[in-house]
Amino acid sequence: MALELLHFFINGTMVIFAAFFQLYLQDIGMDTVEIGWLLAAGPLISLLAHPFWKYWTDRKQSAKPVLLLMLAGLLVSSYLLFSVSTYRMLYWFLILFYFFQVSLLAQNNTFTLDYTSAKGQGFRKFRIWGSIGWAVTALAAGPLIDLTQPCGLSALLIPLILLALGACALIPAQRREVGTPWLHARELIAVVRNKYFMTFLLLGLLVAIPNTMNGMFMPIFMLDLGGSKLYVGLAVFLSTIFEAAVFVLLRRFLRRKLTHLLACLTLVSLLFALRWYLMSIATEPLQIILIQLLHSVTFGGFFYVGSQLTGLFLPRPYRSSGQAVYALFWSGLSGVFAGLLGGWLFLNFGGITLYKICLMFTLCGLIGFGVMWYHLHRHGYSPLRSYEN
Repeated sequence: MALELLHFFINGTMVIFAAFFQLYLQDIGMDTVEIGWLLAAGPLISLLAHPFWKYWTDRKQSAKPVLLLMLAGLLVSSYLLFSVSTYRMLYWFLILFYFFQVSLLAQNNTFTLDYTSAKGQGFRKFRIWGSIGWAVTALAAGPLIDLTQPCGLSALLIPLILLALGACALIPAQRREVGTPWLHARELIAVVRNKYFMTFLLLGLLVAIPNTMNGMFMPIFMLDLGGSKLYVGLAVFLSTIFEAAVFVLLRRFLRRKLTHLLACLTLVSLLFALRWYLMSIATEPLQIILIQLLHSVTFGGFFYVGSQLTGLFLPRPYRSSGQAVYALFWSGLSGVFAGLLGGWLFLNFGGITLYKICLMFTLCGLIGFGVMWYHLHRHGYSPLRSYEN
């Protein structure tokens, strides 16, 4: 039960930061440009943090001590982050916080995979516990933060980190026999030379940036329309409650064929466009809450199909490097662009214009995916042939 609770508590800490930290920054007087800059720092820090924590996991040959160190560092940095009295100190402690936080989910998954492999158990039930922790914490956090003001966010975040630390400490460490191999420059160069794969990533970036913008600025837009933190939590709850079911259905019924997956990605992009159009005409918080129901289908479908396509665009020896580049584009670069551009758009033009720009970005990606599907449907594609000559 300790491992299930670990997933619950870690995902709970992540959703508090994802859904409510921008509201905390707004409450202490920051505008959306400053908020966007701070939120964009996370993906940049991850470029250093991911290899750092991977190196120490491989060196220790166990994920548990590294995970415990990350949780302890997160606890200390969270306390410092919410104790500062100047913006400059907040910037520095937020960088420290990101260093421990951005790789936390990946490290927890590594720890869980080591444990389940040693015990002969499946991973899926632990992922479900994580989704429950994300959804339940989001729903409960809004009113709890309001009740415990002025220290509402830290009063909820720090106990959850302590509970995660306790759950992690109770789980036996498992020795890692073989670590994931490090990426090589030759493989990365071969990946970025694949014009079809890079076109796929660039088109996906046009769809991923609006999705990340929504995650960063939807809570602020919700409050601008007269909503509350309870409404924000409810919107996040509804956006994730069906996500696991979407993954199960896609895994069971979607054929792993390049043209079929591209057609599915085009359809998902169309649903994204519909979602941003509805957000651009929303006038009440309840409308945003209902629109967020589309998140499970759009987000779940987009990233599941995207990861499957990465494996089909590239020959087997390059797939590990391809997944790294895929994550860099759709999670890293999208976060940087979304924070910088989204904060500027929101401050200067408002939330409605922000979502209209999201719609335009997504339509460009949608058209590109449609053209790519038509081309590959007519002419076919072979990963090995793409590397000839």
